[in-house]
Amino acid sequence: MNNLLSIITFLPLVAAVILALFLRGEDEAANRNAKYLALAATVATFLFSLLVIIGFDPADTGFQFVEEGEWIMGLKYKMGVDGISVLFVMLTTFMMPLTIWASWGVTSRVKEYMIAFLLLETLMLGVFMALDLVLFYLFFEAGLIPMFLIIGIWGGKDRIYASFKFFLYTFLGSVLMLVAMIYMFVDAGTTDIPTLMNHSFGSEDFSLLGIQIVGGAQTLLFLAFFASFAVKMPMWPVHTWLPDAHVQAPTAGSVVLAAILLKMGGYGFLRFSLPMFPVGADVMACFVLWMSAIAIVYTSLVALVQEDMKKLIAYSSVAHMGYVTAGIFALNQQGLDGAIFQMISHGFISGALFLCVGVIYDRMHTREIDAYGGLVNRMPAYALIFMFFTMANVGLPGTSGFVGEFLTLVGMFKANTWVALVATSGVIFSAAYALYLYRRVVFGDLIKESLKSITEMNAREKAIFAPLVFMTLLLGVYPSLVTDIIGPSVEALLINFHAAIPADAAEMAQAASH
Repeated sequence: MNNLLSIITFLPLVAAVILALFLRGEDEAANRNAKYLALAATVATFLFSLLVIIGFDPADTGFQFVEEGEWIMGLKYKMGVDGISVLFVMLTTFMMPLTIWASWGVTSRVKEYMIAFLLLETLMLGVFMALDLVLFYLFFEAGLIPMFLIIGIWGGKDRIYASFKFFLYTFLGSVLMLVAMIYMFVDAGTTDIPTLMNHSFGSEDFSLLGIQIVGGAQTLLFLAFFASFAVKMPMWPVHTWLPDAHVQAPTAGSVVLAAILLKMGGYGFLRFSLPMFPVGADVMACFVLWMSAIAIVYTSLVALVQEDMKKLIAYSSVAHMGYVTAGIFALNQQGLDGAIFQMISHGFISGALFLCVGVIYDRMHTREIDAYGGLVNRMPAYALIFMFFTMANVGLPGTSGFVGEFLTLVGMFKANTWVALVATSGVIFSAAYALYLYRRVVFGDLIKESLKSITEMNAREKAIFAPLVFMTLLLGVYPSLVTDIIGPSVEALLINFHAAIPADAAEMAQAASH
C-alpha cells in the first residue's frame, strides 16, 4: 500500500470532516452517532497502523514507507518512519480509541468534542511521520489548537486560565525554533529532514555580544530547538503549565496530554537535536543532565505535598520525563534505549492513572485526596487496577516502568555518576508519593457518608483498562519487543553523532561530565 502513512494520518481528519458536515442536532441519537463514528475511525486508524509495524524492518536504519510529493510553493510533502518514530505512531493509534471510549459520558457539545480529538490525532501522527521541516512545524504547532479548545471548553472552573497558559508557554517556546528552521533552510538550501541530518552546520567557536559561544552556530541552533522541546516535555523550570493543564482538562484530555503530547519533546530531541546539532548537543549535555536530575528530585518532592490527585500525577509525569531527558543526553545506547522505552511505557501507565482518577471523579465530582478513603470496601476491582498502575509508576520489576527507569539509570551512570546518584533518589521519592496517594484514597475504613453509595467500575471501564494492563505487563516481561525495534536506529544515531564530534571536543565534554 503506497500511501499507508497518509491513510493513517488523515483518516481521523476525514471522520472529523464527516462529523462536521453531515451530523446535525444535539439530541441523544446524534451524540451517540458522533461517539460511534469517532470510535470507529480511531479503531480503523489503529488497524491500519498494525500494517506498518508488521511490515517494518528493524534492521533497516533508514526511513521506511516513505511518501513524497510536491506540495505548495516548492515545498515537499514527505512522510516516513524509522525505528525511533514507528513506536510513537503505534502508541498514538493505540491510545486514541481508549481515549474516545473513555469519553462515553460526555454530554456537552459531543460532536465538537469528538471532532477536536480526531483532529488532534491527525496532527500528533503527522509530527511523528513528517520528514520535511515545514511540514513538521505545521503539525507540531497546529496540535496546540485542538488541545487548547479541549481544555478551554470542556475543562474545569479555571479552564480559561489553564488553556491560555498551555498555549502561550508552548507557542512562545516554538518561536525560537521557527527562527532556527529559517536559518537551517538558508544554510542547507533544503527543508528535507533526512538531508539536514547529514548536513554539517557551523561548529566553530565565535563571540556574540562579548560572550564566547562554544560550538558556534550548532550550539545556538540547539538552544533554539531546546526552548521548544523543553517546554513540550516539559522540563524544569518551564513545567508549570502542565499541572494546571492536567487539573483543568477533562479526563480524556489529560490522558492524551500525558500519554502522547509530552512525548513530542523527547521525539524532537531524538529527531533534530542529536543528529543535526551533535556538537551543540555535546556542549550542552552536562547542563541538561543536571537539569534533569534536579527536575526528578524537585518535582517528586512537590508531588508529595499535593492535595489534588491529578496535580500529583502531573508532577509525577514531569519527574518521569526527567529520566527521559537524562537518558537521551547520557548519549549512550542504554540511555537512549531507556529514554524511548520510558516514553512508550509512560504513555500506558500515566494514561491509565489519569483514567483511574476519572473513574472516581465521574462518581464524586472531586479530585481532592481528602474526599476519599476506604474505596477498597466498595470498589475492589478499582482498587486492584489502581494498585497495579501505582506500582508500575513506581517502577516495580515485572512492569514496563521498571525497564525504562533501569535502562536510563544505567545510561546516566555511564555518563555521569553524580547525576545518576541524584536521579536514583527519585525512585525512592516516587514510591513515597505514589503509595501515600494510594493509601489515602483506597485503604482505611469507609467512614465518609458520601462514599458509602459509590458504585464499582462497570464493564466498559474495566474493558478500557484491560489493554493497558496487558501492554504494561507484556513490555515488563518482554522488553525486547521495543528494544529490538529501536536498537539498530539508536545505534546508527549514536555512531553518526560521535563521528561528527571533533576528538578534542569529545575529550573536553567527557572530562566536564566527570
